[in-house]
Amino acid sequence: MEKIRIALTMGDPAGIGPEIAVKAAANPELNWSAEIILYGCPDVIREAGRRFAPGAKLKINAVGDLRFAAVPVAKADAACGAAARAAVIAAVGDTLAGKTDAVVTAPMNKASVNLAGVPFTGHTELIAELCGCRRFAMMQSADDLRVAFVTTHIPLSAVTRKITEKRIIEVARLLEDALRAEGIEHPKLAAAALDPHAGENGFMGSRDETVVKPALEKLRAGGMTIDGPFPSDTLFIDQTRTRYDGILAMYHDQGHIPFKILAFGYGVNSTLGLPIIRTSVDHGTAFEIAWQGVANTGSMRAAIKLALARARNR
Repeated sequence: MEKIRIALTMGDPAGIGPEIAVKAAANPELNWSAEIILYGCPDVIREAGRRFAPGAKLKINAVGDLRFAAVPVAKADAACGAAARAAVIAAVGDTLAGKTDAVVTAPMNKASVNLAGVPFTGHTELIAELCGCRRFAMMQSADDLRVAFVTTHIPLSAVTRKITEKRIIEVARLLEDALRAEGIEHPKLAAAALDPHAGENGFMGSRDETVVKPALEKLRAGGMTIDGPFPSDTLFIDQTRTRYDGILAMYHDQGHIPFKILAFGYGVNSTLGLPIIRTSVDHGTAFEIAWQGVANTGSMRAAIKLALARARNR
């Protein structure tokens, strides 16, 4: 059986990315069906391998020449941000060209990339731009818990105007497509409300009445099974969320907080709507434990396994 080729980026050199990347690349279970190629600065990756995966034969696609001795461990740094970004660009380019089958990304530090003089809000937006894709969405998943986001990395003050009927319908359809790709023939979805108590019929806000409910009605008219809008303070309790295959969250923290409480350490971040497969860990650079050999690799293993599953299905 031909192995699936995974382009695995090193993440921010000052964070836990290199550690979890080399540990994953050296994992015998993953190597059984995947050829994992590490993208990033060779000196940084080799140092991580020496410390955290001794004896492993690492396959490296050299991107950048940042030396480990110049890495300010556990600090935001422009050179580290630029190196992490360059690795993503190279990995996405090779996957678009068919040289690799999927991209899996280790965490980047947003402040570091911005210090490099490049406006950066997250992997999701960067990779969508590299793919020339305007119709995309973020999804967090862990086993049967899947959450897609109508809005992501924008200020809370901008959320209301970004949530439109069109965008709700777009993300709901991307989520439904993703569930079908996982083998769920008739997905059942739930949508979170925007305002507290779903607006209490307009007494706590009008957007659920004027925007969210009309969007859901159009989706139902088109044949989708989607309930809501549910008040978000009860949507994620066991009795509610377990009735659904996927949840539509209106904004970043509305979905990320409950998701990470329920699945932190083995959740996967993926981007829906791309022409390539892209998955990632569900956590950040964890500067406080960087290069100490204690980083949990559960989320990285789960991200690679999901990328493999999607690549096989494709």
